Amino acid sequence: MERKSFQTHLRQAATGILERVPEQLKPETYVLAFNIWRVDADNRRPHVDVGYNTKSRYEQEMRRGADPWEARWNYAFWILDGFDRLGNVPEDPVGGPLYEEEARELGLWYDGAFDLGRMLDDDELRTKSGLLELHFHDAVVDLARHLHRSGTVTRIFGRPLPVVVFDMDCPGWEEEATRAANPAELIEDFLA
Repeated sequence: MERKSFQTHLRQAATGILERVPEQLKPETYVLAFNIWRVDADNRRPHVDVGYNTKSRYEQEMRRGADPWEARWNYAFWILDGFDRLGNVPEDPVGGPLYEEEARELGLWYDGAFDLGRMLDDDELRTKSGLLELHFHDAVVDLARHLHRSGTVTRIFGRPLPVVVFDMDCPGWEEEATRAANPAELIEDFLA
């Protein structure tokens, strides 16, 4: 039996997460949100929250006086809690070991407790940490592309939806990532 890759795990697990979105919310979901985080700022412990936002939440923010574009497209105004996490976190007992194994095979893994001072003083660790960040970014963008190409989003939600990709530790990257993750027609409003 062939060993499952981290990317295959992401694809299968994210599909399951999206299939579990409550049926009553699927018609009013207008965007999927892939938000990247790290446990204790350690690039060896990345994860992505697989979430969404709804028209109801957008309308609620508008009633509070939010700018229309901000309320619709700025993650800070969206539903932020209760989403499943995939990656090297305890909540993903399959993904964590697969991620670490893949990072080791690529020569990017390093052992020891995370120490920012050590990281800043050690060029090799800093380089590996940066490459781990890029590797996880690529995996999440690829995940979004796969969900579009395979028809998974359309099958689950009845229509294509944009996937906005965020990393709060990389301000400004969300435009590049979202552009790379989606067919152009799905993100025209986001990019406006």
